[in-house]
Amino acid sequence: MASPIRVRTTATAGYDADATHEDRDVLLTVACDHTDRALEVHGVAWSKNASPDVLGTKAWRLADVADRLDDLRRVARVAAARTVIQDSTLAALLPPSYWIDVLRERGEYRTGTVLISGTVPMVEGVDQFADRWEVELIDDTAGDSTTVAYDVEVMPAPIG
Repeated sequence: MASPIRVRTTATAGYDADATHEDRDVLLTVACDHTDRALEVHGVAWSKNASPDVLGTKAWRLADVADRLDDLRRVARVAAARTVIQDSTLAALLPPSYWIDVLRERGEYRTGTVLISGTVPMVEGVDQFADRWEVELIDDTAGDSTTVAYDVEVMPAPIG
């Protein structure tokens, strides 16, 4: 499990996302871009920058899973009960090739680049403001998965 992340308010939530990063090969892993929902009303960029992105500890070569990419499944769970809040296949997102082309067009496709590509709708009625997030990317064909999991700790209120 990753170290806990520290947030300013209880109105924060993780979102499952896939990160591809390039270092000789394009790699695919699971990621969570934790977001401050209270700041989001002022701007998405601010809300995304208020908390860290957390990457999985294992990545697959994109070339090794490219033929079954749309079949890979992502499941996000929250809280100690591990309640499912998101569940979809990668077919619900734009493919990594789309984002690689965008990065090339912008002149930003370089070694070490990490791209967090997107998310899917949450299950209605599940409390997204949880004290724990876990996201798993599952390759049923290979019988493999990669996970990112972390606890959320609210920082003390500012003094003054």
